[in-house]
Amino acid sequence: MQIIFGVIFHFIGGFASGSFYIPYKKVKGWAWESYWIVGGIFSWLIVPPLAAYLTIPDFAEIIKHTSAAIIGLTYFFGILWGIGGLTFGLGVRYLGVSLGSSIILGMSSVFGALMPSVYYDFYPKAGKDTFTEIITSPWGQLVIIGLIVCIVGIVICGKAGMMKEKDLTAQKQTKESAEFKIGLGLTVAMISGILSSCFAFGIDAGKDMAHEANHLWKTLHPGQGEFLFQNNVTYIVILWGGLTTNFIWCMLLNAKNKTFKDYTNKETPLLKNYVFSALAGITWFLQFFFYGMGESKLGNGASSWILHMAFIILVANVWGLVLNEWKAVSRKTFRTVLVGIVFIIASILIVGYGNSIK
Repeated sequence: MQIIFGVIFHFIGGFASGSFYIPYKKVKGWAWESYWIVGGIFSWLIVPPLAAYLTIPDFAEIIKHTSAAIIGLTYFFGILWGIGGLTFGLGVRYLGVSLGSSIILGMSSVFGALMPSVYYDFYPKAGKDTFTEIITSPWGQLVIIGLIVCIVGIVICGKAGMMKEKDLTAQKQTKESAEFKIGLGLTVAMISGILSSCFAFGIDAGKDMAHEANHLWKTLHPGQGEFLFQNNVTYIVILWGGLTTNFIWCMLLNAKNKTFKDYTNKETPLLKNYVFSALAGITWFLQFFFYGMGESKLGNGASSWILHMAFIILVANVWGLVLNEWKAVSRKTFRTVLVGIVFIIASILIVGYGNSIK
């Protein structure tokens, strides 16, 4: 039953992440950097401490007496993740919600799932699965197989993207096709995918904070199992790093592009722009709110990260179909992206089964 709930929580988180960019499409008259940072202030600064306040007693005290080394490392991974999150927005802009999310999150799933376990081979830590343990155990081998299947799905989706570019260049150019840039988009997407995996490293680096929150919960509620919201305190520090990177970059773009006026431009629907940007930011944060719940049920960081990424990819591709991102392509191109989605679904099922036999 724990596994089932873990998978459900990861699906809800994946749905939130795969859907968060949709409200941005309703923003009118603002530059990308303007609506991106407004949404980011909600998702990285306002909502995380609010979520921690509602779920963790004395979360601020936990942060205060955590060692500077742990806070610093967690924050550092947040900065690196912030670069990944920043380039995620650009990747989606140049490749579309469907393809951009697939490639970025596929890369992130590989690095985020495996690198921590490789680290624990050299620096063992109680309760953490090493890469050696994963590849030598039946459940771990299934997780690796699921990861490989996921990568195959990503490659197929990437192939579909190249086919899409050829289809679009042969047709009348639209706003969407004008922004579709496969070369630049793939470069940005690969950088984003690698650095986005640093969120998983940040969660691991700040585990002492989560463990203390879990200990407090068990003290106050004996016999009720693991604390579902223990990671909420860690998210605050990681997202400080992410906010730092994104805020600096967006302010530089505002200055370069002379778009500071966006925030007060009455010629645009200001209230709606702020509301939709805030909605995007809040929806984004919900992915990790439910990720933490899912991880606490599954008890395995690598499998949790793979499931989380795979669900996001699946949802993002469904949104791509709903938004007609593949409407102007040939049947062959459309079939190719569907095959990629099927592989991703299969990877989710394999990883889920691997966890069930652990």
